[in-house]
Amino acid sequence: MTNQNKPLHINDLASIMERLLSPDGCPWDLEQTPKTLTPFAIEEAHELAEAVERNDIEATKEELGDLLMQVIFQAALAQRKGQFTLEDVIEGICTKLIRRHPHVFGNAKVKDSNEVLKNWGEIKKKEKENKKKEDKVFNIPLSLPSLQRAQKIGEKTKSLNFDWHSAEEVFVKVEEEFHELKAAFKSGNKNHMEEELGDTFFVLAQLARHLKLEAETVARGGNRKFEDRFHKLLQRAASKNLDFNTLTNSEKEVLWEDIKEIE
Repeated sequence: MTNQNKPLHINDLASIMERLLSPDGCPWDLEQTPKTLTPFAIEEAHELAEAVERNDIEATKEELGDLLMQVIFQAALAQRKGQFTLEDVIEGICTKLIRRHPHVFGNAKVKDSNEVLKNWGEIKKKEKENKKKEDKVFNIPLSLPSLQRAQKIGEKTKSLNFDWHSAEEVFVKVEEEFHELKAAFKSGNKNHMEEELGDTFFVLAQLARHLKLEAETVARGGNRKFEDRFHKLLQRAASKNLDFNTLTNSEKEVLWEDIKEIE
């Protein structure tokens, strides 16, 4: 076990994971595989994003630890199969960061962050060529949240000179897709509605990109805003000694507008 009187480091976390995966360790941990752990890694990443967006420092620190644990866990399972070690992971990312920042660790010169991103893309392209992999147009993980992936698709097509010129043009497309969605709704065809709603979501993600916003972050913010207002709605009803479940829609709307006015 680790000595709690001295500062703990990543090696201590690796030792704890090794103990958990030992024959007399944790039964649940021993049952896990890289695939069964993947959903947890995705969940932890989302919880980290939530903590950062709320500016909750303590929660951010905790979620970073949870995400780091997922890295340690995956590496430990891989090492048991003789695939790679935690040291291999660290060496790989260190080498990649140095290679992709020639303006910091080499003699390359850049003017601004846009030029950094341009160089980054060119370096990644060369890396793929060196690995002799098929150069896919959209090399974007399918496991990413849909709005985030849609925005990255738009960023890729922009680099290939296939994009709207301005946010105003995207607004026109949003209106067009919304009208098509309404037409699909009127037709009663569920498959058509699903297709048009998907198109609307995709274009809204592109609108976020043109507005210099992150679609996924915006969507989470909208969720939080509604959740907070709904909690206030319940509290306001209770403060007036009203049974929320027996209120009419009109009465609930009045309370809702009161909350919006206060905000």
